[in-house]
Amino acid sequence: MTQTAARPVLTLPDAQTVTEVQHYTDRLFRFRCTRPKSLRFRSGEFVMIGLMGDPDPKTGKQKPLLRAYSIASPAWDDELEFYSIKVQDGPLTSRLQHIQPGDQVILRPKPVGTLVHDALLPGKRLWFFATGTGIAPFASLLREPQTYQDYDQIIMTHTCREVAELKYGQDLIETLRSDEMLAELIDEGFHEKLVYYPTTTREKSPRMGRITTLLQDGTVFAELGIDGISPKTDRAMVCGSLGLNSDLKVILEGFGLREGANSDPAEYVVEKAFVG
Repeated sequence: MTQTAARPVLTLPDAQTVTEVQHYTDRLFRFRCTRPKSLRFRSGEFVMIGLMGDPDPKTGKQKPLLRAYSIASPAWDDELEFYSIKVQDGPLTSRLQHIQPGDQVILRPKPVGTLVHDALLPGKRLWFFATGTGIAPFASLLREPQTYQDYDQIIMTHTCREVAELKYGQDLIETLRSDEMLAELIDEGFHEKLVYYPTTTREKSPRMGRITTLLQDGTVFAELGIDGISPKTDRAMVCGSLGLNSDLKVILEGFGLREGANSDPAEYVVEKAFVG
């Protein structure tokens, strides 16, 4: 009879216990873990999380493998949720993708980030532009009551290569539309208040194309019945690849929006820490 080797338990003060893991594709998964009682963050911020690396051949010491991850759960949640890619030869995600409930991860409780309400001036319509796992900070903000109190309409755009990669966002939207707490905050129909706009770039789907192209040729506005993006009414948050971030900055500034920051709020913000 063979015995299963015990999974390693971290003894670091920053260790948190994994409570749930869900795999979506061979490239994407999410997990939840315990939340330090002392952790305070604003919905949309990120923290450093990771695992211990292999011992150094010379010294035998281990160093933590850490990466910036947006917190996908809202500030009021008792646990923390993260949405991650899987990179088979990646120093961290090649290991992280194999975690199971009961395992532990390292979490450095120093949240930072620009995708927060404080970095934007008041407006009427809020756009979330995400590609891939860049939807994570918006998963936090979409579950934050302040988002619906501050804006008349929220438009969540999510672009992925394949249909299966949209599953996390689709599940999130369905959960939101049946959330009793949020329903109490919204007088009009949820479908008008929260608009979900998914697109794919490779696999055929009901809506295809890069969000940048669909903005530039006016497809988004025509389909949603919106005149366009105006600095008087519209605010935006961007989280995606470096290419998307750069392209959307040009597009948004072409509409007259200015980039903001925590110390200087304006009409749009970009999360520079995320690449994926």
